Amino acid sequence: MKTFDPSTHRAKKRFGQNFLQDQGVIDRIVSCVRAKKDDNIIEIGPGLGAITKQILPVVGQMNVIELDRELIPKLKFNCDGLGQLTINQEDALGVDYNRFADAGPMRIVGNLPYNISTPLLFHLFGFLDKIKDMHFMLQKEVVLRMTAQPGSKTYGRLSVMTQSVCDLRMLFLVPPESFIPAPKVDSAIVYLAPRKHPVTIHDRPLFGQLVSEAFNQRRKTLRNVWRNRIEVERLESLDIDPKLRPEQLSLEDFVRVANHLAEN
Repeated sequence: MKTFDPSTHRAKKRFGQNFLQDQGVIDRIVSCVRAKKDDNIIEIGPGLGAITKQILPVVGQMNVIELDRELIPKLKFNCDGLGQLTINQEDALGVDYNRFADAGPMRIVGNLPYNISTPLLFHLFGFLDKIKDMHFMLQKEVVLRMTAQPGSKTYGRLSVMTQSVCDLRMLFLVPPESFIPAPKVDSAIVYLAPRKHPVTIHDRPLFGQLVSEAFNQRRKTLRNVWRNRIEVERLESLDIDPKLRPEQLSLEDFVRVANHLAEN
């Protein structure tokens, strides 16, 4: 089957485009997704269809979200005859993903533009009640931050906020030479799914504010970070040492403080 070669399309820096061209990596991603007939697959940033071409014949129909209108004719050509492909020419950051949910729990995949990956993840977290799972290609550094544990240098706001809503794990690394053009960083595939055991957070905006305040001042002790939020004695009553730094707190610790403040 004739397809457009990634090397024939000029990647646009403003869209963060790096086209996956390593067939071994493509096959491995598809194997991890394990798409089944009639799965409600939504792909973000399909590009020239490297992954789309593998999944579309299996599921029969799928939606993709692609911002670059110049790519769309090539994407259509590459996927012609493989199934019913609906191309949504939109910015993934502004999409109301609820509109895709009528076809069943969403399974979202994509090689996310690295320049918007974090805000896009937070946007998607707002639709988790309609999402079954997500498989994303991200910058390795971002995945390490998402999966980091307390005490790690990479543990921060992204770690706590992601782990508060998702079970996740890094699946495998992808080297720069797997793309055209090759990025300057390593990439990684990450799997996310809504938590099997949800965390009860009484006031999620307050929780988010506490986490942000903490990691914006990560070298300070909790006594100083939250001095306008909570007294030392109240922290100690929650079994939290006020001399600790934010990176030493677990997700459960952050939740305990947020819920205490929400209740009082």
